[in-house]
Amino acid sequence: MKTKLLLSLLVVLLSYSASYASFPVKRTISTTNTEITTNNTEEVLTPVATTAGKDKWVGVALWFFLGWPFAAHRWYYKKPVGWNILFILTIGGLGIWAIVDLINILTDNFE
Repeated sequence: MKTKLLLSLLVVLLSYSASYASFPVKRTISTTNTEITTNNTEEVLTPVATTAGKDKWVGVALWFFLGWPFAAHRWYYKKPVGWNILFILTIGGLGIWAIVDLINILTDNFE
C-alpha cells in the first residue's frame, strides 16, 4: 500500500514538473511608425496605443450593479480568471476586496 502511494505521489510530482517544461516562445514586438514629410521637415508619429484604457465609469457601474455576485468589473478589466472566481466565491473578500477594487478603479490604479 505504501509503495502504491509513494509511486502515485512520484508520478504526480513528475507530471506536475513536466508541465512547466515547454518549448521557448520568442516574443516579437512590431511597431509601425508613420513618417510625414512637409516642407523638408520630417515628423515621426508613433501609433496610438493598441489597447485604449478602459472607461472608469463603466467599471464603477459594473462594480455597483454586478460586482458583488459576478465580479463583472474584474472581467471587464481582464483580471486573471482564478482571482475572479476567488472573488466570487468569497463574496468579494467579505466586502473588503470589493471596496479596495472600487478605490483602485476611482483612482485609476486598477489596470
